[in-house]
Amino acid sequence: MIRTTDEFKTLVEEIQAQPNYKNPIAFGICRIDASQLDNEKVLQATYPVINWNENFGSAAIFIAALKSCGIEVDNTQSEVSVNITFDFVKNAIDSFNPYLAEAVGDAHRNVQVIIQLFQLLLDDGMKEGEFRVVFLFEDAACVSVEATYLKLYALSQAKAELRTLNLNGAFGALPNVAWHGNTPIDLDYLRINEIELKLRNEYPEIDFVDKFPRFLQHIIPADNTRILETAKVRFGAQLHAGTTVMPGASYINFNAGTTGSVMVEGRISSSAIVGAGSDVGGGASILGVLSGTDGNPISVGQNTLLGANSTCGIPLGDACIIDAGLAVLEGTKLSISTDQLEKINIANPEANLTGDTFKGKELSSLNGLHFRQDSISGKMIVLRSTREIKLNADLH
Repeated sequence: MIRTTDEFKTLVEEIQAQPNYKNPIAFGICRIDASQLDNEKVLQATYPVINWNENFGSAAIFIAALKSCGIEVDNTQSEVSVNITFDFVKNAIDSFNPYLAEAVGDAHRNVQVIIQLFQLLLDDGMKEGEFRVVFLFEDAACVSVEATYLKLYALSQAKAELRTLNLNGAFGALPNVAWHGNTPIDLDYLRINEIELKLRNEYPEIDFVDKFPRFLQHIIPADNTRILETAKVRFGAQLHAGTTVMPGASYINFNAGTTGSVMVEGRISSSAIVGAGSDVGGGASILGVLSGTDGNPISVGQNTLLGANSTCGIPLGDACIIDAGLAVLEGTKLSISTDQLEKINIANPEANLTGDTFKGKELSSLNGLHFRQDSISGKMIVLRSTREIKLNADLH
């Protein structure tokens, strides 16, 4: 048993100095929900704590604890998932001994996980494979449910920036399941047992069917963040403090979200990002990478307004407005008068725009644009925006 913090630090240094040792880029201990038909089929992984490019001492202790149980962690693989045993927990808690008394609140959260596991195992025992320790050594395509969830946690907890993680393979890794509250149910289980469950009046109330759970099933948002319907935010989305997600037509997909206080009454598709102080109006849509943007993810700048039922198909800079009902796509033809073009060039000196007609793609990421439709000619026009977009501070 390790008795002092100096002994702990020495132990970590010795572990990390071993030949071929490698720090993981991410790791954590999760509880597994397995299929009701097959214990080897993972439906969901719940992490009380994840570590992303941090807490490498705890990672070293976990790897050493596994080795003491006869399990070598193969760090040449991009991801490793190992079932936890009582011996692993006991070895880890002996190593963390100097920190056990201090492990409360936000202090030593990995130690808190081990303490809670130790108590759980003493009180109730555990099913085989119920808890696992997971390591990511490379940000490669997703293979397992456990590793995919670890990445989704990193996004939703803002430990990794949006659009920075390799999520290839995520849809293949995650099974499509029926969700009853926070409990995933294998669809095949329901099919096989449908008659008995229904006759016994034990058929579960199904909230939704999806590969992804909802954001609030796994994430505790900031105090000033509001989500008025749980279905409106998918796990893997990232909501900055102060974001409000209204009911109705709003939705935020995974690997998408906000970087500041934002009012969301429309749809933020996968890989789309909205900046601080912006307002995504009722029914407005920001296209995702599979929705006609040629695979180019869309960012919307700060203090920008997307009017009700508008469509944003190009990146926007700061202080822009798309009027209600308009669709601004990469190929949309837009007219700019000479005087307005001069003002737009002053606001965007790097643009150096010339001419009077532009495709939407040519105006991507520029600041201070106001997209309108001339009510007489029907032409789509662009003006230099003069309106300040300001959210209600009391609401955000």
